[in-house]
Amino acid sequence: MKIAIIEDDINYRKSLETAFEDYPQYEIVSFKNPKDALKKLDDSFHLVITDINMPQMDGLSFLQELNGRYEAIVITGNASVQNAIKSIRLGVKDFLVKGFEIEALIEAIERSHRVHTITQSPTKAQDSTHSHKSQNLTKDFISTSPKLEEAKNIALKVAKTDASVLILGQSGVGKDVFANFIHKNSSRANAPFIAINMAAIPEHLLESELFGYEKGAFTDATSTKPGILEDANGGSVFLDEIGEMPLALQAKLLRVLQEKSVTRLGSSKPIKIDVRFISATNANIQAKIAKNEFREDLFFRLQTIPLPVSPLKERKEEILPLSEWKLESVCMQYGLGQKRFSKEAKEALLSYEWYGNVRELLSVVERAGILSESEEISPKDLFLESRNQAFGGGTSPKQGISELEKQLIAQTLLQSQNDLQKASDMLGMNIEVLRHKIARYGL
Repeated sequence: MKIAIIEDDINYRKSLETAFEDYPQYEIVSFKNPKDALKKLDDSFHLVITDINMPQMDGLSFLQELNGRYEAIVITGNASVQNAIKSIRLGVKDFLVKGFEIEALIEAIERSHRVHTITQSPTKAQDSTHSHKSQNLTKDFISTSPKLEEAKNIALKVAKTDASVLILGQSGVGKDVFANFIHKNSSRANAPFIAINMAAIPEHLLESELFGYEKGAFTDATSTKPGILEDANGGSVFLDEIGEMPLALQAKLLRVLQEKSVTRLGSSKPIKIDVRFISATNANIQAKIAKNEFREDLFFRLQTIPLPVSPLKERKEEILPLSEWKLESVCMQYGLGQKRFSKEAKEALLSYEWYGNVRELLSVVERAGILSESEEISPKDLFLESRNQAFGGGTSPKQGISELEKQLIAQTLLQSQNDLQKASDMLGMNIEVLRHKIARYGL
């Protein structure tokens, strides 16, 4: 197994190299900074182990550049809640505070290696169960709860119309599932459904993606290309993360909604379109309007029907059915045999906070299914405790993440003079989650 270590501290880098001499099954290649690593990393590497605080490029920017090409483990001597959260969002499975025993790092490597081996190796079970899995995935909702039924009833009512829908909810609650559900239950079900994430596409590309362009409209426009709004004609467009849409493009989108026509870049000729708009956001649009970051007239056009989707912690009835469905899917996909949750594992699933909502739940269950050694999944296999435990920091490496988070929020509230929206923006945290944590910590 070939492993890249990226560490700017020469003494620590050499000590890691020495420690790995007792583990000849690993081929170690060390780099003193991420830029050197980016030049040399290729398909022969299986895993990267990186520090965070480094000159020129930090470890998190480095992982962003890698874009999930390798399994990754973060090691750091200056851990923080924010870095831990960013690492998890970048797909990092293990986050170790310097001072760890080499055995702890080896265990983390073995976990990553097993996940990589199973997910990359095709099995007969994958082929034989593909159709069964596809049938499972055709279900829009695997389980139900009073809160989910309430949202579904609104979605079904609005699906029969062409009214614009704005889906509101935290990241990971299933806003994209609801957008698909509305389209599939509408008269446009047989026409295109096209989704675009406003936060994922650079501003200079977003305009041409949405509205299309004529040949010669800009340097690389070697041929005419219709935009997404034209491609979806007769169907539905899902504008995800609409709150992140650049202000300049908001005016153009408003014109499309008003005139039901689109004008390509480099053209003055409007093209008539018939499109149903479904949007989604986890941002506080009203706060963005107050800060002149979002047009109020566009907001009212997009939210003819607001559809709030509750977080998973308010839909606890769905947790176990979703977990069991995902576990069955994972076991069938990778030929892992039949596995089940222990009573204690079920209790752990039900008591966990799930700030990442359904997306986080499915990720946790998939990992547990792959890594568990026996047929019964225990709380230890879920790794939930590690998500709530210390990521370290300061002079107390065993300080709990909750205490770190409490201090961070308290400091931010002080700096923002108790302005919740400002504090929410500073922390990069949904304001409803922030309110929950303030109450939880008694701040």
